Amino acid sequence: MSRSAVPSCSITDLVVVTCVCFGWFILASIQAVLAGFPIRPFTNSSFYSIIAIEVIFSATAIAYLRTREFDLSTLIPSPSIAGCLIGGLLYIGSGIASLPFESLVVVDQADIQPIEQMVANSAVALIPLLALSVVNGLYEEVFLVGYLQRALVKYGRLFSVGAVVLVRMLYHLYQGPAGAMSVVIFGVIVSAYYLYTRDLWPVAFAHMTADFVGFLQA
Repeated sequence: MSRSAVPSCSITDLVVVTCVCFGWFILASIQAVLAGFPIRPFTNSSFYSIIAIEVIFSATAIAYLRTREFDLSTLIPSPSIAGCLIGGLLYIGSGIASLPFESLVVVDQADIQPIEQMVANSAVALIPLLALSVVNGLYEEVFLVGYLQRALVKYGRLFSVGAVVLVRMLYHLYQGPAGAMSVVIFGVIVSAYYLYTRDLWPVAFAHMTADFVGFLQA
């Protein structure tokens, strides 16, 4: 199967993979919202825990897809210098595009959003930050865009993008209104790019950059 081909996945397959890869994160995010956005700063240990969780979840999803005879090679991004440059542009473009939308959800400019407080109060070393950025960027975009969006295209392009952006937003709700809005804009841009190029590496690299630069700016 080529990377551009639409995989033959049942609704059950899509639900199982989505629940395995993102179900726990969605529940944790919703719980944070219901709890009033508790501020839990990131640490080296929390980053390593996230990496371990994502490795376990990805291994579980891969094992399931293997039993369904899914061509796993189509989920592997192809790194390239050009792809890195495009990914950097996608990151910059999403940041610029999100500015006017963030102002719609932040009435008081003095209001500090949960994600800003979490990052500002964090104490994370360079190596775990780099490791988390790479693993998390690949994990989310491989299963969210490379698998779910590509499989949902058969139900319509707009539906595939909308469904993936919704899932992406749900497990980022813990970041607060402005953070969630930024995630939505980022999701729309990278999903649209992948929709017309089927090139996953720039999407993954844009995500890695967003994670890494976000903490460097703190």
